[in-house]
Amino acid sequence: MAQEQGQGQGQGQGRNQGGRDGGRDNRGPREENKRDDNLQDRVVNIARVAKVVKGGRRFSFSALVVVGDGKDMVGFGLGKANEVPDAIRKGGEQAKKDMIKVRKVGNTIPYEVVGRYGSAKVLMYPAKAGKGIIAGGAVRIIAELAGIHDIVCKVHGTRNHQNVVRAVIDGLKQLESIEEYSSNLGKQAHEVLQSRH
Repeated sequence: MAQEQGQGQGQGQGRNQGGRDGGRDNRGPREENKRDDNLQDRVVNIARVAKVVKGGRRFSFSALVVVGDGKDMVGFGLGKANEVPDAIRKGGEQAKKDMIKVRKVGNTIPYEVVGRYGSAKVLMYPAKAGKGIIAGGAVRIIAELAGIHDIVCKVHGTRNHQNVVRAVIDGLKQLESIEEYSSNLGKQAHEVLQSRH
């Protein structure tokens, strides 16, 4: 099964997010939807999948979707369907089922953490208030929907959308509260906070 990545790549970069990718698939819904339950969803990527069958090729679509409440809950899902809107809907539904709670201190993460998935590695560092989100693509989308407003991220290895998203979620899952983390280091919380980036 082969994937053709040109279909809607960079969907998650909304007009006001400063994204460099301009590709859009007009057959899908808006890149960001505000729902009645205060959750927002963003499409990270849409890929066209070609399956070789008797008589030719059959096309379907997969949509990588991130959902969050803009506070501290975030999740992702991969939806597959014959039509783009259905793939996005399925991806959003899966993301809502797999949401995690992100440990934060103010608008940043409590300490640096490394997330990994496959050959993707994402380094995430806490940042001072007003620094903003120093990241792009899928990493920025996840940070925004998780309510993280100040963070510095670096991606190493593959740039595959799904692997990067999974690596970021892996890192966020590792986060403990600043009190738990400080206790494990044998330090006081204020000592750890003072030593952050």
